[in-house]
Amino acid sequence: MSNRTVYISMVISAFFWAGAFIAGKMATIVFEPFTLTFWRFLFALPLIFLLLKIKEPNGMIPNKEQVLPLIILGVVGTLGYHFFFFLALTHTTAINSSLIGAANPMVTTVLAVLFFKEKISIIRLIGVVVSLFGVFSVITGLDFQLVADLGFNIGDIYMALGVVCFSSYALLSRRFMNDYQISPLTTTAYTFLVCTVSSLVLGLILESPLESLPMATTEVWLEVLYMAIFASVVGYYLQLNAIHKIGAPQTMMFINLVPVYTIVLASAILGETISILKLLSAILIICGVYLASRPEKKLSYQSQKVFPGL
Repeated sequence: MSNRTVYISMVISAFFWAGAFIAGKMATIVFEPFTLTFWRFLFALPLIFLLLKIKEPNGMIPNKEQVLPLIILGVVGTLGYHFFFFLALTHTTAINSSLIGAANPMVTTVLAVLFFKEKISIIRLIGVVVSLFGVFSVITGLDFQLVADLGFNIGDIYMALGVVCFSSYALLSRRFMNDYQISPLTTTAYTFLVCTVSSLVLGLILESPLESLPMATTEVWLEVLYMAIFASVVGYYLQLNAIHKIGAPQTMMFINLVPVYTIVLASAILGETISILKLLSAILIICGVYLASRPEKKLSYQSQKVFPGL
């Protein structure tokens, strides 16, 4: 596969991930967050384990030392992120969610500095500040009275918590994959499994999943299948292939296309309003993310982030 083909595949992947914000927004009308998380990953499980069997047949069963790290990653990253992702979409717009979600690499940089003692250059620090201001403008609309009154949209706060979950996952997965010799594909397959089981248990305890089933139309199930197949399995596989071909730093830059696609799709499909402030905020977040996440040294393949969690 040529580099040009890889670039085209990543443009397509970013489109698939943006579509998850639209599909998720529509599906949350019927399903509660844990229940929707369960259905999404239940449908994704057979495909991701088939991919694992084809690509890494020796990694089908993790050893005892790998079990706890995989459970932690599944709960913190996959379950935690998607619970807050779907909860956010019940309270805020797909555009706001995607713009806040675009700050993922920047938040990962901040957490790496705070908890893993990684060094940060002036350029990356500027990127963090610029991106944070972009997120701040999305959440507050630059209404400083809103800030004084703490009257934030709760959905935007939920999405910010989801970003923290996935950023924590990104840092922990890098360490766990190195320390316990777990491949990215095995990590993803088993975090999907942990998420499916835990979301089922929590959904049965905290939500009313059986009551929502009669309300789920064919359209809703198609939205869930879209998120499972295209946003999760296909998007992940194309990204994994791109990392192998062109490296993680170049691959991760394509995630910056997600909020751009989401703004267009949300306006066309959901009728959400595109304001000048949101467009400017998107530019700030994307520029800030680029500066904050641009590589300063080459990482080994095992230590690179490989999954966006969308």
